[in-house]
Amino acid sequence: MQCPSCQHTDSRVLESRSADSGRSVRRRRECLHCEFRFTTYERVETVPITVLKRNGSREAFNRNKLLHGLLRACEKTGLEPTRLEAVVDELELQLQARSGREVASIELGELVLQQLAQMSDVAYVRFASVYRQFQSVSDFVATLEGLSRDPRSKRLAAVG
Repeated sequence: MQCPSCQHTDSRVLESRSADSGRSVRRRRECLHCEFRFTTYERVETVPITVLKRNGSREAFNRNKLLHGLLRACEKTGLEPTRLEAVVDELELQLQARSGREVASIELGELVLQQLAQMSDVAYVRFASVYRQFQSVSDFVATLEGLSRDPRSKRLAAVG
């Protein structure tokens, strides 16, 4: 491991601990040449996931893009950003566990909606309106009616 201060390649590990819910290891190191202390993270290298977009193009799965979309949909709903990060972590693990390395954006959106239906009806509708490209009020009404029939979504059924 190269020291960020002097670029010397020999260091010793002072401390190791689990990070990111056990998905990585945080190591505190000390350079043997200049005694500079620094932190490194070690994680399993994953095979890149490709998202097949609606227009036929392909792009690499970007967890930050997905998290940003979730954060926007969940603004002022009371859902904690850490909970949304956990949702993205879970979805990424599901995608990595698959045999294929390509996922359609439609399927990815539906996986997100399954998670949101259990967390917040408002966030579900907000995310669905962008993801499903709602064009009219009838699109919102149809989604709300679908939520009220869904047993996973108890909040809206109790209100409606």
